[in-house]
Amino acid sequence: MDIVESIKMATTTLVANKLRSGLTMLGIIIGNASVIAMVGIGQGAQKLASEQFESLGPNVLFIAPGSGEARRSTLDLPKTLVYEDAKAIATQVPTVSGAAPQISSRQLITYRSKNTNASLTGTTPAFLTVRNFDVEKGRFITELDLKRNNQVTILGSELAEKLFGNKDPIGEQVRIKNVSFQVVGVMESKGTFLGNNQDEIAYIPLTTMANRLVGRTSPYGMEVSFISVSAKSQDSVGAAKFQIENLLRLRHKIASEDDFVVNSQKDVLQIVNTISGALTLMLAAIAGISLFVGGIGVMNIMLVSVTERTQEIGLRKAIGARERDILLQFMIEAVILSAAGGVVGTLIGVGGTLLVGALTPLQAGVSPAAIILAVSVSGGIGLFFGVVPARRAAKLDPIVALRSA
Repeated sequence: MDIVESIKMATTTLVANKLRSGLTMLGIIIGNASVIAMVGIGQGAQKLASEQFESLGPNVLFIAPGSGEARRSTLDLPKTLVYEDAKAIATQVPTVSGAAPQISSRQLITYRSKNTNASLTGTTPAFLTVRNFDVEKGRFITELDLKRNNQVTILGSELAEKLFGNKDPIGEQVRIKNVSFQVVGVMESKGTFLGNNQDEIAYIPLTTMANRLVGRTSPYGMEVSFISVSAKSQDSVGAAKFQIENLLRLRHKIASEDDFVVNSQKDVLQIVNTISGALTLMLAAIAGISLFVGGIGVMNIMLVSVTERTQEIGLRKAIGARERDILLQFMIEAVILSAAGGVVGTLIGVGGTLLVGALTPLQAGVSPAAIILAVSVSGGIGLFFGVVPARRAAKLDPIVALRSA
């Protein structure tokens, strides 16, 4: 039998049973749409993370307290980094242009009858250049603020708007943990970084943070949450990391395992991409299960079709149709069902991905590889699960088929 004629017959048969054909394709449609959408959204999350890390500048390194094992096994990290470590890095490491230590906390910030629970960062003047931030109005922390433990604060743009509305906050007094602070600046909008809104942070001098709000608990000096370091150039990031590690080992008198971790922007981004890639793969695999379920649905419906069309099969074999003609006929029907479901599912998945990209910060994009893979897999599923009913139809004895009709 001619292949074109077989396709026409298969299409006619499927169109004659629209509802059954549509329900059979449903599993394939859901599977394809889910796989394409999950892969697109996952890639969008990776792009967003990459852009956010690039906004920090290509030369940034992050020094965190505690060994890698300690950071994985406990929530209460050891206080092994101190303010003096940051000073030593800034002055003794030749490949470094600046070091900004930070103490992070979360406190209630109050202005008259308004209050909000916001992130609080104690830092130094180097923070602006190291972390690539800018002040929109007023000023930032100065060396004099550090020496005098001045009670001054610089508010993120959204935090300032939340507390003061349209009023100019410069010169106003806010209370942080029942301590009065004068607002001396407002930061330029920076957006969200890894889920944290950087425009809802208040900045105060590092010394004021340690002495008047959180206290000192390290016997070696003023402990800090972490240190951000800026290398002089992108080419010197590796050398800066090596020199910082050696300097801190000497300062901390380390003979075995380091009590700190130094990561470059590239290292952190690689970790984030690995995690998001694994999550995307897991979600795509879960979504792919529905493709398998859809394939079983195709096989079940085709088996029912063989039973219903016993007389037709017997008649065709009686007038000369060969086993391979019957086998081809039912295989084509199964592949058309799966391929059609794959195309519809692809359109839904692409539309859903573009909608997510339009309504959220995720730069969700359509992956051509995911589309090709999903449609190929759905067609292959139809071919695979169509074999059993097609072989059953081909093996029917024409006499028995006509007699049972």
